[in-house]
Amino acid sequence: MTATNTPSTTKPRRLRKRAARATVGEKAPKTSKPTRKPRRVVADVTGTFADLHDRRISYTEHPGTGPVYLLVHGIGGSQTDWRLVSERLAMTGQHFITVDLPGHGKSAKGKGDYSLGAMASVLRDLLDHLGHDHAIIVGHSLGGGVALQFTYQFPGRCIGLILVCSGGLGTETPTWLRAATLPGSRVVFAAIGSNTTANSLLWTCRQLARVGVEPQMLNPQVVEKLSEFGDPDTRNAFLATLRSVVDASGQRVTALGKLTALEQLPVLLIWGARDPVIPLHHGETAAEIIPNSELVVFPRIGHEPHVEDPDRFAQLLRDFEVRLEPSEQPTKSLVTAHS
Repeated sequence: MTATNTPSTTKPRRLRKRAARATVGEKAPKTSKPTRKPRRVVADVTGTFADLHDRRISYTEHPGTGPVYLLVHGIGGSQTDWRLVSERLAMTGQHFITVDLPGHGKSAKGKGDYSLGAMASVLRDLLDHLGHDHAIIVGHSLGGGVALQFTYQFPGRCIGLILVCSGGLGTETPTWLRAATLPGSRVVFAAIGSNTTANSLLWTCRQLARVGVEPQMLNPQVVEKLSEFGDPDTRNAFLATLRSVVDASGQRVTALGKLTALEQLPVLLIWGARDPVIPLHHGETAAEIIPNSELVVFPRIGHEPHVEDPDRFAQLLRDFEVRLEPSEQPTKSLVTAHS
């Protein structure tokens, strides 16, 4: 018998098994699995813009009743940091404003003055723009330093002060922040903000989450902020802001010598007991110096009490109103429309 080269119509056993599985509604196995890139987190930022002299500032005003709260975020942050608290304040009708500081969020970036005094002046200009004579200033971290500066420059415009893990009350600063002020840090931050770094960090976050671990300083929200350093203007504005208040030795600006001037002002200090950025004893020291102050400590909370426990935080802001003088509590909220 002679062999022939006629192709066989019979399928190999492995292919017949695959086809059989597919015919009964099961997916045939794929020969290769496409690589899936980690998804980047994108902030949902909304707001209104105001041209205040030479700066374009992004803000959001939530009309309501009672005194006006002006919420000021920390370095590298934006008004979206207050999102969880904003939702709760809006539900109970508080009147509040969130703002992106110069060089942050959607506000204008570029060369300019990023000192505490300049930022405090921007807050004053924003209140003027919106037609508000005064407000309760709520400042987190760097925003706390800006809030303190605001009370010194414009004492009649602040009717209450709420400092949240505030800067300007001591010299201690994390090593990584001090290192960021050194020459050459711009190149390092450019690498931190790259897509490769952001995707790698997001992958790490997911792996840690699978085993129930979420470090305070490494989560998707932090990675999102770090990825913004890929933009040169954002990176330069951040470093200019940081270097105005921090150097290699720690915080350059302290308000400790001026705190007694706040004796006529109701002051609330809010701190996380596990704050890894600005230690709790900064708040404890300030509470001892400021005559009319109260310190509230959130146990098991880090540097962002407003993010980690927004329900309690929002309630503290509502309760703060009772500490105001009767003449400082408006009976009617004046809402002005701005184009």
